Amino acid sequence: MGGIERNELTVGAAPQHLAPLGHHESRSWPADHNVYGPARAKKGGSYRVFIPTPIAERAFPLGDAAGASVAEATKALGHLSRPTPPVASLDALARNVLRSESVASSRIEGLRISHKRLARVAYAGASGRRGDRRAAEVLGNVEAMERAIELGAEAGDFTVDHIREINRTLLRYTDDHGIAGVIREKQNWLGGNDYNPVGADYVPPPPEYVTGLLEDLCRFVERDDVAAVTQAAVAHAQFENVHPFADGNGRTGRALIYSVLRRRGEVTSFIPPISLILASQPKAYVGGLGAYSRGAIDTWVERFAAATTEAGGEAERMAMVIEERQERWLEKLGTPRRDSAVRRLVSELPAHPLMDVAAGQQLTGRSHVAVGSALQQLEDAGILRRLNERKWGRVWECEELLDLVSSFEERLSPP
Repeated sequence: MGGIERNELTVGAAPQHLAPLGHHESRSWPADHNVYGPARAKKGGSYRVFIPTPIAERAFPLGDAAGASVAEATKALGHLSRPTPPVASLDALARNVLRSESVASSRIEGLRISHKRLARVAYAGASGRRGDRRAAEVLGNVEAMERAIELGAEAGDFTVDHIREINRTLLRYTDDHGIAGVIREKQNWLGGNDYNPVGADYVPPPPEYVTGLLEDLCRFVERDDVAAVTQAAVAHAQFENVHPFADGNGRTGRALIYSVLRRRGEVTSFIPPISLILASQPKAYVGGLGAYSRGAIDTWVERFAAATTEAGGEAERMAMVIEERQERWLEKLGTPRRDSAVRRLVSELPAHPLMDVAAGQQLTGRSHVAVGSALQQLEDAGILRRLNERKWGRVWECEELLDLVSSFEERLSPP
């Protein structure tokens, strides 16, 4: 667990407003009367691009309020590094929170999907992904988050190839798999229209700047003289300003947060669902990113740290509720012995809310007969519900768990 030293925060008495983290340049988009589309698609005009300032060696001093928020967030992250719970495996709880985080990160991009639908497509594997593009995108986000954490745990340099790999993992099951992990060679933009950047809300740097800015960002990620929460906040905001890919920038940038926090030892596999909190406060999230670009570092870091603190607390609460539910299930089952197949299945349900005999065997190491009997016990107790009546290939679903996770997210979502 990485501690926060006073000199890491460079705390000052007043909020810090640095010089803007970039500058605007005017550019011109030529008219093209051969373009197929409405009249506005054929018109040219002027627009402004934003060129971010390199940050690899930049200092990020914080005022007292932002520094205190970072310290509180660091404390909240520490609470997640707890011993293995008595019923569930920590990995099972971690994957459950990770799914919620990935669903929330996707929701920010307009991708809404229920946990039940996501679980069913995940169980179906490749065939299910081909039949449900939206679920495939969210499952790609789950895997991108996992890969970001793994990359953060690796020793050695953090590179542009690591960032490309996160994006490639995110998009590999989508219609955009051909551009997955490919650094853009064309101008992109946010808002406005689909034909040109004239009137866009934000135009990131032209492609010739992108690789150099990503290399600079990676050098910043490798630093250890900035508090980890501050470093994650700055790295995410800088990445979003660069917007290096044709698609998936928001989700890739939010996955990058966990590469930073894992690299600094602040999280292991059990992550705080920061995107879940950011998704519940969209105006504060977007406003904070804008404040960062203008040099109001305290504003953005304080909002990010507050979201991290809340996310850490919510992850703990969700884990406790799931554990309590599992303890209740065990009581209904007559408190089975610790080495029984049914008890082992109960411990794994948070990570695998859909289950068949083959999956149960793989998870428990028990025989086909033992796992089949355990699944029947869980069904008889009302913990699992059978989804089909086939003699072979029966599948069970823990609807109660899926509803529990959905209600957790709904409670945190904006009205």
